[in-house]
Amino acid sequence: MRGFAVPNEEQPRTAWLYQEFMTMRAEWMLLLFLSASGAAHASATRGFDVLHYDVALIPDIAGKQVAGTQAIQLRSEIAALTEVVLDSGKLKVSAISVQGRPQHFAQHEGKLQITLDHPLKRDAVATLQLTYTGSPPYGLEFAPERDEVYTIFSTSQWMPSVDAPDERATLRLSVTLPAGLLATGTGRALPVSTLADGRVEHRWQLDTPMPGYVYGFAAGRYQQAQARHAGIALRFLSAERSPEQLQAIFARTGGMLDFFAARAGLPYRGDYQQALVANTIGQEMAGLSLMSEAYGQEVLDDPDHVALIAHEAAHQWWGNRVTCAGWEHFWLNEAFANFMTAAYLQQSQGEAAYQAQVQRWRSRLEALRAKGADHALVYDSWSAPTGDDRAVVYQKGAYVLHLLRAELGEEVFWRGIRDYTRHHDGQSVVTADFQRAMEKSAGRSLQPFFAQWVYSAAP
Repeated sequence: MRGFAVPNEEQPRTAWLYQEFMTMRAEWMLLLFLSASGAAHASATRGFDVLHYDVALIPDIAGKQVAGTQAIQLRSEIAALTEVVLDSGKLKVSAISVQGRPQHFAQHEGKLQITLDHPLKRDAVATLQLTYTGSPPYGLEFAPERDEVYTIFSTSQWMPSVDAPDERATLRLSVTLPAGLLATGTGRALPVSTLADGRVEHRWQLDTPMPGYVYGFAAGRYQQAQARHAGIALRFLSAERSPEQLQAIFARTGGMLDFFAARAGLPYRGDYQQALVANTIGQEMAGLSLMSEAYGQEVLDDPDHVALIAHEAAHQWWGNRVTCAGWEHFWLNEAFANFMTAAYLQQSQGEAAYQAQVQRWRSRLEALRAKGADHALVYDSWSAPTGDDRAVVYQKGAYVLHLLRAELGEEVFWRGIRDYTRHHDGQSVVTADFQRAMEKSAGRSLQPFFAQWVYSAAP
C-alpha cells in the first residue's frame, strides 16, 4: 500500500483525499481479481448454481488463523454434475461429505475440485459439508492489538465459495468470538449465544441472494452509536472513536441513503451498519461498509470529506443489488459508485464539488491517453488488471456517465438510471443491459455514443 501523494494548490483537499482513497482502494481490489477467474462464468458454464451457504467460523485473533465448517447447498444445471469447483484461496480443506459420504477432493492454485461420488441430475439439489482451517494472507484481516478481526476482498480466503459476481446465494453466518467484543455482519442479526466456555457466538442471516464478494463481518473491542433514519436502523462502530465522534463522522449517512434511493427508484432495504477498522481502503458489503480509523479522523477534521462514505453507500444499489455479471464489466459497479458519489456531492455541497470530480476524471483520462493506456470500458479479460486499467474503470467510467448525462439531459438520464436499476434489481448485468435501458429512456439509439466511449478507446 503506497502513501499519499502531495496535493497541488489547485486541487481541493477533499477531492484529493477521495482520489487517493479510490486509487488505493482499486489497487487493493486487485487481490480479489487475481484470486478469481477474471471472466464471467454463468452457472450453466460452471454446471451448478449455489443456493445457500451456511458457515460457522472460529477466528483465532492472536494466532491470525481461522477454523471453519460449512454447508453449501447447490443445484445441478447440467444433465449429470460430477465435479464442483470452488475458490478456496489458501484455506486447507480437511474433509468434504455429502449425506455423510466422504467425497474425493483436491486443492491447487486456489481452487477446490470436488468429485461427486454420485452424479447429480439436472435441477437436483445436494448439500456439501466442508471442514477447513487456514491462515489467510488477505481477505480475513487480524489486528490482535485491537482484539479485532474483519473481512475484506476476497471471500474465498475465509470460506470456500464461488468468487464470480454472477453467482448469488443466501447466507447464514456464525462467528464465535471471545466475550466482550461487538460484531457486525452481512444480513439480519440473530440472537447471540454464550457458550459454556464463555465465548460468544454471533449469527447473521442474509435472506436475499447476494454475490459472495459482499459477504463479511467485523468484530472488535468496539464502541458503538446507533440512530434511526426513515425507518432504517443505523449502527456505527469503532475501537478508537467515541459514540459522539461516530455520530459526527456518519452524520450524513441517512441523507446519502435517501439520495441514492431516489436516484435508483428503489428504497434502501434492511438496516445499515458502518465500522471503522484498523486498516482498509474501503469495503462494501451487503448492508455493511468498512472504512479505516484514519479515514474517520479525516472526516472529523473535515466534515465535508464524506466521499468515501458515499461511495460505499452507493454500492448498496450499484454493485450489490445490481452487479456486473463478470469482472470485464466491472465499470458497472465502480464507475457507477464514483459517479453517484459525485452526484450526491453536487446535491449536498454544490455544483463546484461536482465539477471538481469531473475535472479530476477528465485529467486522469487525458493522462491515460497521453501514455497510450486508454481502453474500452468493457474488457476482454480482467485477470491481471494494471493500475491504468483500474483508472479506466473508476475514473474514465465515471466521466463517461457524466458525458451521457450531458448528452441526454437530466430528465431522460435519470429516468434511464431508475429504469435500469429497478429492472435489474437482484440481477447480474452486462453493459448491453445498461445501454438498452438508456436507449429506451431516450427513445433513440445510443450506439454511436456507446461505440465511441464505452466499447472502444475514444479518439
